[in-house]
Amino acid sequence: MSVVGFDIGNENCVIAVVRQRGIDVLLNYESKRETPAVVCFGEKQRILGSAGAASAMMHIKSTISQIKRLIGRKFADPDVEKELKMLPVETSEGQDGGILIHLKYMGEIHVFTPVQLLSMLFAHLKTMTEKDLEMPISDCVIGIPSYFTDLQRRAYLDAAKIAGLKPLRLIHDCTATALSYGMYKKDFGSAGPVNVAFIDIGHCDTQVSIASFEFGKMKILSHAFDRSLGGRDFDEVIFCHFAAKFKEEYHIDVYSNTKACFRLRAACEKLKKVLSANLEAPLNIECLMDEKDVKGFITREEFEKLASGLLERVSIPCRRALIDANLTEEKISSVELVGSGSRIPAISTLLTSLFKREPSRQLNASECVARGCALQCAMLSPIYHVREYEVKDVIPFSIGLSSDEGPVAVRSNGVLFPRGQPFPSVKVITFRRSDLFHLEAFYANPDELPPGTSPIISCVTIGPFHGSHGSKIRVKVRVPLDLHGIVSIESATLIKDDLVMAGDYHSNSDAMDIDPISETVTNGFEDNTNKNLESPCSSADGTRKDNRRLNVPVNENVYGGMTKAEILEAHEKELQLAHQDRIVEQTKEKKNSLESYVYDMRSKLFHTYRSFASEQEKDDISRTLQETEEWLYEDGVDETEHAYSSKLEDLKRVIFSILFLLLLNPLPYFLFTIYVFL
Repeated sequence: MSVVGFDIGNENCVIAVVRQRGIDVLLNYESKRETPAVVCFGEKQRILGSAGAASAMMHIKSTISQIKRLIGRKFADPDVEKELKMLPVETSEGQDGGILIHLKYMGEIHVFTPVQLLSMLFAHLKTMTEKDLEMPISDCVIGIPSYFTDLQRRAYLDAAKIAGLKPLRLIHDCTATALSYGMYKKDFGSAGPVNVAFIDIGHCDTQVSIASFEFGKMKILSHAFDRSLGGRDFDEVIFCHFAAKFKEEYHIDVYSNTKACFRLRAACEKLKKVLSANLEAPLNIECLMDEKDVKGFITREEFEKLASGLLERVSIPCRRALIDANLTEEKISSVELVGSGSRIPAISTLLTSLFKREPSRQLNASECVARGCALQCAMLSPIYHVREYEVKDVIPFSIGLSSDEGPVAVRSNGVLFPRGQPFPSVKVITFRRSDLFHLEAFYANPDELPPGTSPIISCVTIGPFHGSHGSKIRVKVRVPLDLHGIVSIESATLIKDDLVMAGDYHSNSDAMDIDPISETVTNGFEDNTNKNLESPCSSADGTRKDNRRLNVPVNENVYGGMTKAEILEAHEKELQLAHQDRIVEQTKEKKNSLESYVYDMRSKLFHTYRSFASEQEKDDISRTLQETEEWLYEDGVDETEHAYSSKLEDLKRVIFSILFLLLLNPLPYFLFTIYVFL
């Protein structure tokens, strides 16, 4: 069996699998290691991945890309408005304030959410993986940016669930990169921890993490990011430069033409790659707009001058990561540069100046995240035995908890899980309540969040519970920060104290096996820190208190999240769309089989079988073949699978008359039988 790691990038996706004692990056249907993150809707089917990218120009208003930027975000977010302006599709605001995407499919306009579109991409990658491995897969680890909020992480899990996947963990991109870097390093000795900076400049974002390595373990010290600084922003600088130049020289406004924008952006991306290896590069596009051919020219110096503002921003998350890790540049042993946008020479020069050493490129810039995900999946899966290697990650945002009576103050600043808190982690909080109460999880420091992010995470109703008779009783609430970096209220337990005789007491306590667990006490709550709440208490009259544990209902409402019913509905819709895709593909196969049979029989009729058929039979068969061919290219261009199958059967019956002559000669009959069978 195999386990899988998925790196869902803004532009491309990479699949890595663990098999045969190693990690392989799978090839897609075009034998490429990267698959475009594109979902395209044709007239009768969806076109995903590489085929979708190739069909984008033909279905430009029904093609959606860069889905990652829309996940778990609000339509009114200013950054989202900028994202949507770059997409050629129609969008609107949902009832919950989310994003709805309108795409034409089967002659109608269908409305999808970003989570549904991401699930289609997951399903496509799952299908490719299963075809390559020739087995079903479900266990996987998925890479996500460190700046993803709780809602975005839940959206990824929902999308994976809709696609039929079972994520064992959502892992930060830089953490996956650090794992793929440190797991195979043998030179981490006992001299002390080795600090390495990982800088991932992707298509749409920049992420920086500082990791500390020792033999057999790694720990992330800090995460920093710029959510709106990536390779595409450098493309946009070149795009704006040439758009203004063409307007002046050729009197054309590319902004007014969707296809012209699409073609010019693609050309600018290629131009940026050329400038990474050359000092100058030309730009030539035929019939860009209004039947005009355009030409341009730019040097690397001009490009760096245009992108000077972007280059200055690269150093900001690097400095922030060093500050959060309490390290100086001298304490960094190595700087690893990865990501599709990291190949710009000016970025390497800037980082060399900042860290006082040249960035290293030991890892594959495009595949290291997927490889780290696959490795983590093997470590979490019970079907593989991987050598012991400890991975500690930290959350990039501070998380707080409040109740009906005010903040649950664990620390002086009222934070439950502070920024830099290792996870998974669990807090156990004891409340004193007489009836149903509410808890709300939120981000304690909005300044840490990306702009436009709502600080509210979820609201939880605990109760009702009865039997208190108006008095306050203890309720223990378990609040985990799980492997995905998601905070939730896992369970609540009512502690009832009953008086029993000392000799009749029997301990029935449950051992806590998650470390660390802290007993947290807040306003109006009993301080149970460092007390064994499960042990009985003796009284002066020889009786003991027996703590009985009763489960209390917990109802969680995630702001902006999908309900179980919505996930089930989306899963059913995905199955329907996949079924329609299979029907179209099977119809194409039948059509191709009929067309191939026509050409094959026409060739064999005048060569292999020419001595077994009369001239009249040859003419009749040729006429039938010609009629079938004309039907294929005229009335039969868009027919059903049954129509093509019927035509194929009719053709086979026509040539059956030759079979009797072949019976006279065993060898031709034998060959003919094999041919018909195949």
